[in-house]
Amino acid sequence: MKVTIEFNGIEEKEDARTALDGSKWKLAMWDLDQLLRSTTKYDVSLLKRNGEASQEEYEIAKKVREEIREILQEYNLSLE
Repeated sequence: MKVTIEFNGIEEKEDARTALDGSKWKLAMWDLDQLLRSTTKYDVSLLKRNGEASQEEYEIAKKVREEIREILQEYNLSLE
């Protein structure tokens, strides 16, 4: 499949950059999700990378992962 996107002039420069950086945004969200996953699945502390997560950290990481997925779903996006 071939897709052509055209932007006119300097005033649309930011729109062009946004379109081109889509894969970078997805990778950044993936990295964030994996950081939170390490807390919810493996008990790794968000504050002390080598330490054990507190119950509060676990609950926050779980909630933030859920919120990320809800937001992505609203935009018809997925990390997979």
